[in-house]
Amino acid sequence: MKDYSYVFNAHPAYIESMYKSYQQDASSVDEGWRVFFDGFEFSSKGHGVSDTELQNDSGNLSVKEFGVMSIIHGFRNRGHLLATTNPLKPRKDRQPHLELSDYALEESDLKKVFVAGEEIGIKNGTLAQILDKLRTIYCGNLGIEYAHIENREKRMWMREKIESRNFEGSYGLSIEKKNQILQKLNGAVIFEKFLHTKYVGQKRFSLEGGETTIAALDAMINAAADDKVVEVVIGMAHRGRLNVLANTMMKTYDQIFNEFEGTAILDQSFGDGDVKYHLGFSSQITTPSGKLVQMKLAPNPSHLEAVNPVLEGFTRAKADLLYDSNYDRILPIVIHGDSAVAGQGVVYETVQMSQLDGYYTGGSIHFVINNQIGFTTNYEDARSSTYCTAAAGIVQAPVFHVNGDDPEAVVFAAELAVEYRQKFNSDVFIDMVCYRRHGHNEGDDPKFTQPQMYELIEAHKNPRELYLSALIERGDIDTKLGDELEKKFWAELQDRLDMVKQKVLPYKYQEPEQAWRQLKKTIEISDMVAPETGISKKDVDKILKHLMSLPQGFSPLAKISRLQKSKQDLLDKGLSRLVIWRIDGLWIINAGG
Repeated sequence: MKDYSYVFNAHPAYIESMYKSYQQDASSVDEGWRVFFDGFEFSSKGHGVSDTELQNDSGNLSVKEFGVMSIIHGFRNRGHLLATTNPLKPRKDRQPHLELSDYALEESDLKKVFVAGEEIGIKNGTLAQILDKLRTIYCGNLGIEYAHIENREKRMWMREKIESRNFEGSYGLSIEKKNQILQKLNGAVIFEKFLHTKYVGQKRFSLEGGETTIAALDAMINAAADDKVVEVVIGMAHRGRLNVLANTMMKTYDQIFNEFEGTAILDQSFGDGDVKYHLGFSSQITTPSGKLVQMKLAPNPSHLEAVNPVLEGFTRAKADLLYDSNYDRILPIVIHGDSAVAGQGVVYETVQMSQLDGYYTGGSIHFVINNQIGFTTNYEDARSSTYCTAAAGIVQAPVFHVNGDDPEAVVFAAELAVEYRQKFNSDVFIDMVCYRRHGHNEGDDPKFTQPQMYELIEAHKNPRELYLSALIERGDIDTKLGDELEKKFWAELQDRLDMVKQKVLPYKYQEPEQAWRQLKKTIEISDMVAPETGISKKDVDKILKHLMSLPQGFSPLAKISRLQKSKQDLLDKGLSRLVIWRIDGLWIINAGG
């Protein structure tokens, strides 16, 4: 079936002039326009729509009918630019051109009935009713980019799904799903609060502000398991990893607490281990519908998106070895940061190669924890594109932009993303706009670089509190339930911390993992000999002297002068030390006490 987007993108006055030419001589217009007008006249004369409804007083085609059709198409294309996706403040004006005047329509037309309303399921609806539905579909807490998809089947499927959804009660979720969302938010929020209370100042790269991620992952896993998926593999950087490990991967709380306490015994036979927020994990979980799902979280170092190609390769190998290359059986989920997904080349490379035969994994779900800041940089200074998900355009993947403070919208997007991926075996992006409660890590004070943003964040309630209030206001749950959930979960965490009695969940190793476990070490730990390191005292003295010498004519700040003086005092007393280490290829030298 032909795509008539060129019609709805045209100005109504131009369409009218084309129609006049068609009426005088059908062969004088382009074939595409001729086919369109043929169908239009057939519809108007043969399907119960009177000529007077579609034509003006002069007998010509109603410009305003086409104006209404055009504004409908405009909302489908650009309505996401008006979506209320930012939980902290109103969005920047992106000039979507969705005003009445952009389509030769006026305020006086709002009460008029337009046949074009049938396009979105409103027969004989007024323009006001049509616009209300369009704003509800495309401009709420969920904005959807899909008009760029060239494949018509995919585009029409997505349009049907989002325009025909149940609008009664927001996203039509059952009470059971709402309770599941609340349970997941409760676990995510209280877990972070507990760690923040018990391990003050320790780095954990918390998920606070983006806790709805846990509800989204839960929805994806459950929906995938209800389809054909038996294994889910996840790749992510450090932001929120501990929360994902605890509340998605079901790593036991005592294991995580042991890592904070420094009592965990790591297997260092193939290396020296890594910090807790870089570690991977494998587990098996059972969904609410009783499906057993194999889970794998890939380890990842500090290089943020470096895990992306590793995860895709891991998925491809498992699909070929275990599932006869049936990609419906295994689902890769890549969790991005907004600045990383926009700026790191490895993201582009991975997405660009994802459709090639040698790299294909049946499509990935890309979930962006968009906290609107990169380390200390405002998003407006971090990228040129409107959205951080510009990479989705490479493979024409649909993008769901969703407000992280609306868990039901996020879960709706997550479930629809899984359905799209499973049906078309194609990539799909979810851009969850949220915020970062603390600095880059818990030891940073973000007010130095983002004072205005963090004034808003300080006064902002967490997603659990907001959702709990919404459920109570709608009468979905009892008022006491929220307090009971918090107290119960806090007590459980405290018990795990105090008693450390929780048993590790059973885990059955897969065939490739068994092969890896059988590899023999080439050398025993006891046979390893540390090489001689260090430099001579003469070299140390030379370096120290150089470090303590300021360039001629250079006047340092008073604070620097005091630091230099204190270091010189230590040198004079023979209490100094010289520390040399290497980070990312750079030699760092520090002299001090």
